[in-house]
Amino acid sequence: MMNKSLSLLTTGLALGMAVILGVASCNGPGSPGAQDTPTSGIVAVSVDETFAPILQAQVDTFAKLYPNAHVQMSFQPEEKVMLDLINDKIKVAVVSRELNAEEQAHFAKQTIVPRTTRIGIDGLAIVLNRNNPDSLLTVTQLSDIFTGKTANWSQVSGKKGLAAINVVFDANRSSTTRFVRDSLTHGAELTKRVFAASSNPALLSYVATHPNAIGVVGVNWISDRDDPKAMTFLNKVRVASITARPNPTLDDYIQPYQAYLAEKSTEQLAAHHELQNYPLRRSLYIISREARAGLGTGFASFVAGKNGQLIFQKSGLLPAQMQARIITTPKL
Repeated sequence: MMNKSLSLLTTGLALGMAVILGVASCNGPGSPGAQDTPTSGIVAVSVDETFAPILQAQVDTFAKLYPNAHVQMSFQPEEKVMLDLINDKIKVAVVSRELNAEEQAHFAKQTIVPRTTRIGIDGLAIVLNRNNPDSLLTVTQLSDIFTGKTANWSQVSGKKGLAAINVVFDANRSSTTRFVRDSLTHGAELTKRVFAASSNPALLSYVATHPNAIGVVGVNWISDRDDPKAMTFLNKVRVASITARPNPTLDDYIQPYQAYLAEKSTEQLAAHHELQNYPLRRSLYIISREARAGLGTGFASFVAGKNGQLIFQKSGLLPAQMQARIITTPKL
């Protein structure tokens, strides 16, 4: 009888230890149920696919500095990123706009106060086939191209050789499409000769192999001259020089370098005729819905801090908290 009782006690202790160890393993460091900190744990972050290269660099550096931090990054069109943030599928979003009124109202109903931080300034590069001779474009010409008012390349400069213009974006409902609608076509319908590639690399490949194409990409895909992949993309296409000035001279056409992404005052522009604001630029934001200082907050602080801003500077974008490097470089 005693042996039987001892056997039952031993079995009970073994089961109890198994349960305790199971609970501990479920709540150990790096597990989904663990209480994360600003430098450890797991957090889901969704990024506008336009910014994939620069944010991947941020995550890689953050992971090296904090080995116990696991940022699960996904790259998607802007609209999907914002839906995931609202529906609590992610804790942090990186996009090129702030929350709109409808999104703010949604969070207010949940008594959540998202934190939005401006982390950089991005430029949209207009990319062309390398055989396209029309690499100097005005904002008015771009507007006419994207609305279909200008349907053939011969209408741009009078040069013959290229036929109908094909406009290509990275994805449906992407931030680049929204930017063009808001800032270039001002709500007008896009040309019927427009389609979406599956990604920014697919867009660049399409433009590289189709002489009539014109595409719009985030400049971070082609601006980091230390990134072999960026240089491979850049060598495939031609980056157009853009101006918003009426009756421009040759010197008025500029490309999305850091010095031109920076916002300049009226006084600066008046004092230095050669200075311009690149017309296709936009701010970049990181938005966190965390209610406490978890890993999402830690990652957002890193990106907005000194180290994260240095990564922006090195990549060719303009950091939000630092001055641009003004250097002489060959055109993109």
